[in-house]
Amino acid sequence: MKSHVKRMLFVCVENSNRSQMAEAFARILGGDAIEAYSAGSRPSGVVDPKAIEAMHEVGYDLWLHRSKALSDLPPIEFDFVATMGCGDECPLIRARIRDDWQIPDPKNMAPTEFRRVRNLVRSKVYAALERIGVV
Repeated sequence: MKSHVKRMLFVCVENSNRSQMAEAFARILGGDAIEAYSAGSRPSGVVDPKAIEAMHEVGYDLWLHRSKALSDLPPIEFDFVATMGCGDECPLIRARIRDDWQIPDPKNMAPTEFRRVRNLVRSKVYAALERIGVV
């Protein structure tokens, strides 16, 4: 018998870079075992073109994503919620496991540094998937 699909949420302030990439990596690495979401406490309304390009380099089309608010999320309990370091700006969300990753905002970084943040996000997502028993 297959266990239920795990729900993961990634939150940052603008929902334009880090949380978007985390949602994408959860989908890539978790496959059908994951429902991945991302949102922002103050969404910018756009996904950063640098994030779109960085994810394109690893074969994911982030162009289809949109910047979302926390109020856009379904009223569910998540198996795992990660904040990207936005601290008090992230209200409490029902979750079985919470983590604050303290990932720097790559918005104003050069492409090489942006890729380092992307790769850090990937490794954190993979560790979270291990933690909740998906990989």
